[in-house]
Amino acid sequence: MSNDGEQYFTSSPTSPHDYQNIEYQIKGKKFQFVSDSGVFSRSRVDYGTNVLLNTYLDTDILAEKILDLGTGYGVVGTVINRLTDAQVDMVDVNQRAIDLANKNLVNNNAKGNAYLSNIYENTSDDYDVILVNPPIRAGKDVVTTMLVESIQHLKVGGQIFVVIQKKQGEPSARKNLEKTFGNVDILQRDKGYYILRSIKNG
Repeated sequence: MSNDGEQYFTSSPTSPHDYQNIEYQIKGKKFQFVSDSGVFSRSRVDYGTNVLLNTYLDTDILAEKILDLGTGYGVVGTVINRLTDAQVDMVDVNQRAIDLANKNLVNNNAKGNAYLSNIYENTSDDYDVILVNPPIRAGKDVVTTMLVESIQHLKVGGQIFVVIQKKQGEPSARKNLEKTFGNVDILQRDKGYYILRSIKNG
């Protein structure tokens, strides 16, 4: 949420621009991101996003096509493309976030497809991996939709990785993933953040 009270999941933010430069380092690689008012975690890379990226990058998954769901200004998709060369779709409901994500891809010599989508509305149905740091403030219905409808957009054997704090709905998210996929693993716990993973089997 921006300082003026406008929510980061607003489709067309109207708050005055307030660009910020963010330095981020992961796995020995340095990144430079530009953020703005009206987008999520505009002053720094969110701790949960950092845990999500490190956990995913520590796996041995060889994904060819990845969805960065709720990309914000593009941290996850940019990092994943640079470090793995996977094809990455980066979607968000926030036009300002998408504009920033496209700039950040260029600024970091990364490639990705950043475009507007209300959750899965404009996405494909054949991803190897979906990565999501759900927008808790958008409400439980939005978060639940992101989780339970993900199975329709994964290949058989595809996986969803979710970062969520226990106090912000991790138990409920875990139950929804278990019910939808028939499986869920807790891959990481870090300062109240949980990384949940479910796999589409058959």
